[in-house]
Amino acid sequence: METESEPYVRLASLRQLHQVMADMNTARSLADTLQTVADGAVSALGYEMAAVNLVRQDGDLVVAAFSGNSAAEALITGRAGSRESWDRRLGMGERWGDLVFIPHTEGWVLDDDDVPQWYTDGPEPRFEDEWHPSDRLFAPMYTPGVQGSTCGELLGVISVDRPRNGRRPGAWGREALQMYAFQAAIAISNARLRANMQRALVRLEREQQALRASEESFRQAFEYAPSGMAIAEMGGDQHGRILRTNDALCRLLGRPASAMRRYSFADLVHPEDVGTLLRTSAEGGRAELRLGRRDGTYVWVSLRNSVVADAADGPRFLLTHVEDIEERKRRELQLAHRASHDSLTGLPNSAELRSRLSARLCERPAHADALESLDAAYGHPALDTPAGHGFDFVPGAEGFDAYDHHVHTVAPEDDRDDGTKGLAVLFCDLDGFKSINDRFGHNAGDAVLIEVARRLSNGVRDGDTVARLGGDEFVILADGLGRADAQDLAVRLRNEIIQPIRAEGRAVRVGASFGIGWAHCGMTADEVLKSADERMYIEKRSRPKQHRRAG
Repeated sequence: METESEPYVRLASLRQLHQVMADMNTARSLADTLQTVADGAVSALGYEMAAVNLVRQDGDLVVAAFSGNSAAEALITGRAGSRESWDRRLGMGERWGDLVFIPHTEGWVLDDDDVPQWYTDGPEPRFEDEWHPSDRLFAPMYTPGVQGSTCGELLGVISVDRPRNGRRPGAWGREALQMYAFQAAIAISNARLRANMQRALVRLEREQQALRASEESFRQAFEYAPSGMAIAEMGGDQHGRILRTNDALCRLLGRPASAMRRYSFADLVHPEDVGTLLRTSAEGGRAELRLGRRDGTYVWVSLRNSVVADAADGPRFLLTHVEDIEERKRRELQLAHRASHDSLTGLPNSAELRSRLSARLCERPAHADALESLDAAYGHPALDTPAGHGFDFVPGAEGFDAYDHHVHTVAPEDDRDDGTKGLAVLFCDLDGFKSINDRFGHNAGDAVLIEVARRLSNGVRDGDTVARLGGDEFVILADGLGRADAQDLAVRLRNEIIQPIRAEGRAVRVGASFGIGWAHCGMTADEVLKSADERMYIEKRSRPKQHRRAG
């Protein structure tokens, strides 16, 4: 193609290039554009063969179009070469601007790589600038706006073979091929864009058709769903206002659809569950809470929100699914009650007793506060260790309040009533209960335990705890009592217990021994119970044996 001495030939070549470039930019599809690029390299640039190698999504390059030799086209079109092999080719040989020329003296090392290739037969070159059958010439194509082999994203490579004049391209031929590759990259990118737009338009039309069908499906699914459904506003002054409900939700809450539109879920939720509702509404997701019925009662529901967003304006409304879980909640509460209460008497069991007792105690004795005040007054660090009330606050930590609001549990002084009120722990053991079991059977024993539990519960104040440890042992937690108050309580409870009990058609009696312990900070729950238990046994041994008989 070199025409250094014939300017009119160059002009003819430019006209051919102009026509090919026009054809590239008016091709009807990406495949047509790629084939036009390959054909133009043959017809306008004067090479015997040309291939367009296009970068795939996985990074490898596939032979997407071929021109000049039908046998070669059938053999290598559609075959792919690895990106690694192509990077190796583009990194060796001679740099002719953006072109890469690999002479036959170097290219033999590439004969066995995985890049599809074809060579035209021909004689060995007789002159220095003649084309050798094993010479290789590549024109990389980069994305528009970034041209140059050292930067930008590789779009593909045009590979050409043997100029028709049998010579290696001169300056003009190299410039023409480089310009051609640049324009081809633009045409291929535009063709891809058009193809993507066409696919998008087809997809949009299909989506609109599907949307119309889905809207009807949604309407039917919404209206006839077996569980409650609602649509509510999100954002603005009317945030949370119910726009639409189905029949199932109206039946669940006993409210007509017209009335439901006057409310938001915040108007219907139980006051204790408002925080849960707000977190769920703001974030989407699900929550379990109580909604008010028209008759003033509340029903437990599982409420699941989906935030339906508009691409332009952000969140628009909430789609809320409401499922009745009243029965499940009732079973859960029953199971929780069984886990924490004695199955026979219904009283809190041992685990629940220890939990309630531990909740009142901290790890540090009450007198430690006074020591800390003295340390602080004399310049010593008041809190030099993290041991406090069993909390994880440390001085200087964010959110640490030097005046925590824990009220220490204290106990009256031994052997005198100084007016101190504390948490009394009364350990009760029934006297003579074993003989009732042995003589009259376990049914009679169970009846006695049930009646004793009832009498103990009736004999204490609201807020006090009566628990059954197991067997015939009971514990009473009574807060705010002085020493004399606790002793009076034990006497009253014993007098209630020793009254005759009807069991299995006969009247029986049991006695009761009480030990009074005191809970205070610095003790564990087990230590408190052990102290009261020991005092109970001291009291039991100190009473005359006949006073401990029952039957």
